[in-house]
Amino acid sequence: MPIALITGATAGIGAEYARQLAAGGMDLVLVARDPDRLRAVAQGLTASYGIDVEVIAADLLQEQQLTTVETRVAATDRPIDYLVNNAGFGLPQDFADTGVADELRQFDLLARVPLRLIHAALAQMLPRHSGTIVTVSSSAAFAGLGSYSAAKAWSVVFSRWANAYFRSSGVTVSAIAPGFVRTEFHERMNVARESMAPRWMWLDVDVLVRKAIRDVARKRAVSIPTLRYKLIMGIVRIAGPAVAWAVARRGTADRRR
Repeated sequence: MPIALITGATAGIGAEYARQLAAGGMDLVLVARDPDRLRAVAQGLTASYGIDVEVIAADLLQEQQLTTVETRVAATDRPIDYLVNNAGFGLPQDFADTGVADELRQFDLLARVPLRLIHAALAQMLPRHSGTIVTVSSSAAFAGLGSYSAAKAWSVVFSRWANAYFRSSGVTVSAIAPGFVRTEFHERMNVARESMAPRWMWLDVDVLVRKAIRDVARKRAVSIPTLRYKLIMGIVRIAGPAVAWAVARRGTADRRR
């Protein structure tokens, strides 16, 4: 049985990846901070799909715990065939109003942690000439709006290069760039969905993951699920600098009030 390892696996996009990959016949290694929630999710998946589920309770911002996950990803005994870098969080405050320690934690989880786990995965995937690596990025990566966008852009830029570089070795490296998704993400930031975007921009998580899995299977370097977001991202690529400038100017005006 192929094995998938998913970080941030107990909620949102990570939990849906776990469900859909389990339904497709993969055994799982689930990584998250809450051991009780991990066990509950694992038991539910085993009962529903008859798969084996290994759990690793780990805070990926703690060096020793990250090393534990890194070691599992690099292991050649029951190797990981499908890595999903999903763990992440956002900060609701303006950059200048957020402590630099929080900014660094966000950057580490969105960029440094995936880099380390991708490097570990390649150590066992390249000799086997087989493997899939997915990092959950964001449509914000194309918009150039603050430190969250900048951190998410890392996975898009890296995946475009890595997908081309390692494809001949049998390893697919992809980033998925969802827009607004109905998960716990915004609630954890204490931000109301209605204030973020109109209703038509919100995606159901099962649709998002299904389309992302399909795009990655087709070896696409970047997956932008749904036609509506492909169109939006096309506009953003053209208008991005102007949008960033407008938002920056509005932020400057707000701070002067």
